[in-house]
Amino acid sequence: MASHPKGMILAAGGGTRLYPLTFATAKPMVPVLNRPVMAHIVALLRRHGVTHLIANLHHHGEQIASYFGDGSQFGVSLEYSREEQILGTAGGARNVASFFGGESFLVIGGDDLADFDLTSMTAFHRERSALATIAVSQVDPGRVSQFGIVVTEDDGRIKSFEEKPQANEAKSRLANTGVYILEPEVLDLVPAGEFFDFGKQVFPLLLERGAPFFAWVAAGYWKDIGNPQEYLEANVDSLDGRAGITAEGEEIAPGVWRDGAAEIVSGAVEGPAVLGAGCRVESAGHVRRPVIGAGARIPGRARLDECVVWDGVDVPEMAARRAIFAPGCVVWA
Repeated sequence: MASHPKGMILAAGGGTRLYPLTFATAKPMVPVLNRPVMAHIVALLRRHGVTHLIANLHHHGEQIASYFGDGSQFGVSLEYSREEQILGTAGGARNVASFFGGESFLVIGGDDLADFDLTSMTAFHRERSALATIAVSQVDPGRVSQFGIVVTEDDGRIKSFEEKPQANEAKSRLANTGVYILEPEVLDLVPAGEFFDFGKQVFPLLLERGAPFFAWVAAGYWKDIGNPQEYLEANVDSLDGRAGITAEGEEIAPGVWRDGAAEIVSGAVEGPAVLGAGCRVESAGHVRRPVIGAGARIPGRARLDECVVWDGVDVPEMAARRAIFAPGCVVWA
């Protein structure tokens, strides 16, 4: 058995819940601290020795392939599986079964922001001779209705699932994060060339068969970037150092990162902040806790508070709090 599993990044989805941000942008390419969210996932995988990767592509897949190439600039080897019709999480994995070479493999969403100890997860999976292991994250009681909930035995063996239960009915607070380690035999349950989903179809079959199926409780950060609010929260959490990622460039003041030359009016930005190369901030003292993309411009009369501005966007002369400025749209979160 290989010391590190190969990895599959699920990158084919249309990101409809993130519209209009994903109308012209692949969901894994939406920026967190001015880097595509998938770049943070690739970095996480590399840190844990998962360096042989494949990503399935569909919606604006050419953007992903163009940015990441063969993965060598990111310290990994990256291949692609282009799906004419979306095959689902399990169908997509079944479609590239030969890539895994009959070994265990890791599946992770290209649109999630996570800081999990994948090395420990792999050890957990192997120590239990598991057929499948799900990374789960403890969520607040008031949020269980937003997730698929996993119910386990004391030893971590999964005994049931609850799909978005009400808080007073939930038997657990362990949310399915969509990060899995699987043995190749799991793919025998997936019909070739058909849409098939791990959570809705494969995992219930594993329970029915009494397979060695476990949940590993992750202690690190996790955010499912499913809608504009969660996307903004991912950026704010990252600014505050909760997500386990750092901005590129140099720290020019406590918590203020600049990636290349930028034109900033003295005292214009209150940190923490991330400033992309070539951005211009002309609004003295009225930009608080921003993430500003490369080449973006903030005019003198703008008032921004906890906003994300994408590359090249000219912000209107307006006041905005917790908003996302993307090409052709402004989205309040």
